Amino acid sequence: MNKILFSAVSKKFVMALAGLFLLLFLPVHLGINLMLLRSDPEPFNTAAHFMATFPLVKVVEILLILAIMTHITYGLIIQVHNWLSRPVRYAVRNKSDTSAFSRFMIWTGGSVLIFLVIHFFNFYFIKLGIVEGDPENFYAIAYQLFAVRGYAILYWVCFLILGFHLYHALQSAFQTLGWSNEFWKPVIRVISLIYSIVIPMGFAIIPLIIRFFK
Repeated sequence: MNKILFSAVSKKFVMALAGLFLLLFLPVHLGINLMLLRSDPEPFNTAAHFMATFPLVKVVEILLILAIMTHITYGLIIQVHNWLSRPVRYAVRNKSDTSAFSRFMIWTGGSVLIFLVIHFFNFYFIKLGIVEGDPENFYAIAYQLFAVRGYAILYWVCFLILGFHLYHALQSAFQTLGWSNEFWKPVIRVISLIYSIVIPMGFAIIPLIIRFFK
């Protein structure tokens, strides 16, 4: 039983479920962030306050944190296992075995994790009172951060990297869960491409508009 629970296949299955749950949250987060483009800070601050205080959202928040921790932990375990199972690199890489996206998933995921930690410090930890700041005016905090060129560039780069991560992650998740076959594979590939472009671009365009058009 333990072998089944802790097998590589079961880890990939749990990681895929956690990843898909996170992917469902990204469009919601983007919809709220797009309110930053309005001149009136009230809609964004109201939405942020609702997300921070509504009981059901708090439950979803806990599930999101658990999903993030599960996805990262299992991803690292699987990657380390793969490295240990192939201690010596092949002299000639068989390109048909895996795509470039798959080979660099651990690195793109790591880059997204670094940004996520920074994001937590700038927003989530302020809400918890761990970091100093006004939790009732995240609109002003976001504008202050995007005014810093280094932060804006980091934001753009991280969402570009996220796009590459999402493109492979969606296809991999569907395949792991057994929802991908010869008929659906091209459809899933198109959906993955659209999602991996639209969502990161939606986030990345926000600081761009704020810096140059606000």
